[in-house]
Amino acid sequence: MTDGIWIEFLITSLIVVIAPGTGVLYTVGVGLARGSTASIVAAFGCTLGIVPHMTAAILGLAALLHASATAFQIFKMIGVVYLLWMAWNILKEKGALEVSGKGKQTPYHKIAITGFLINILNPKLSIFFLAFLPQFVPVEAANPMLQMSGLSGIFMALTFIVFIGYGLFAAALRQHVITRPRVMTWMRRSFAAAFVGLAARLTFAND
Repeated sequence: MTDGIWIEFLITSLIVVIAPGTGVLYTVGVGLARGSTASIVAAFGCTLGIVPHMTAAILGLAALLHASATAFQIFKMIGVVYLLWMAWNILKEKGALEVSGKGKQTPYHKIAITGFLINILNPKLSIFFLAFLPQFVPVEAANPMLQMSGLSGIFMALTFIVFIGYGLFAAALRQHVITRPRVMTWMRRSFAAAFVGLAARLTFAND
């Protein structure tokens, strides 16, 4: 791979990762709710959620998902239901996004699992990898699967780094949130509405 293609891949990946989505929203929410350490855990979980999509794209399973309208719709609706469930939990002040300065809090492993599920239940991520990665693998590559794996690893590293940045920034504002009940209420409603919006966008997304 030439230097020009490497730079193009890094720039394109960075743009995709920085763009706000479910993973970013979740990491920011955890940072505001629980602080810096929890936000890093959330970023790690979201990054791990990329692995199944990456594997599916490399093995060609994403192509099968894309070709089967029924399979895509089922997978998509599971993701929609999960996002709506997240929104409901936020309004009820339950789960990893519960904003509280005291009391019982969600364990770190559950924060990571939630982040993992948020990304794994997004079928568009598999389709993205299917369309994105092959563009940067030369047809004459000796081992295209190995090269795609390497590029995927770079994409995951960028995701982890950027998500940590989002989470730490949110965590830095945490004290300004938990000491103001009205701000906490507004924040819960805003995050719940954002998850509902993402669920609606996924519902009407074409395969």
